[in-house]
Amino acid sequence: MHVVVDSPIDPLGISLDGETVIGVRFDVSGPTTGHVSGLAAGHLSGPTTGHVSGLAAGGVSSLAAGGVSSLAAGGVGVRAADELRAYFAGTLTEFTVPVEMRGGSEFERSVWAEIAKIPYGEMITYGEIATALGDLGLSRAVGTACNHNPVPIIVPCHRVVGAGGKMVGFGGGLDRKRKLLEMEARVALERSWADLR
Repeated sequence: MHVVVDSPIDPLGISLDGETVIGVRFDVSGPTTGHVSGLAAGHLSGPTTGHVSGLAAGGVSSLAAGGVSSLAAGGVGVRAADELRAYFAGTLTEFTVPVEMRGGSEFERSVWAEIAKIPYGEMITYGEIATALGDLGLSRAVGTACNHNPVPIIVPCHRVVGAGGKMVGFGGGLDRKRKLLEMEARVALERSWADLR
């Protein structure tokens, strides 16, 4: 099943298999089985914080529980659309929908697992991920793995940047990457100011 959700970075396609998100796509066109626009009332019980967690390389992940009550309100398609909409509104910083990372080599899956650990509003370099995986020389391969991420935004490959914070590569295009990073930085800053009051 495929659902299209409106977003500030153009419509996003959400691919589902049963009650699991298996893909998020940019530049969606063509027929879909559903279109979700507007946030359905009552689906979110409040803001959450943190990052994607519990991502098993290649397996189903019940991403850390947060502000969504149940799937009974319309299934994972509606829930994923609600979470994406809340993310773009700045009220959700941790996705909780179940995700399965399909495909990819063992190396790509290990990169995706590292990406899933990057906290909201923060960035890490390709080299830092390569180093975490044991070989700084794999920086370009990390970039390729990021480009093959089947569930961007939810598994936040946009938070991976080049050396020195250079804006390089993103499957959704550099303009979208910049918008996502700017939005997260703004929300993180607003939250830190609110904490000081």
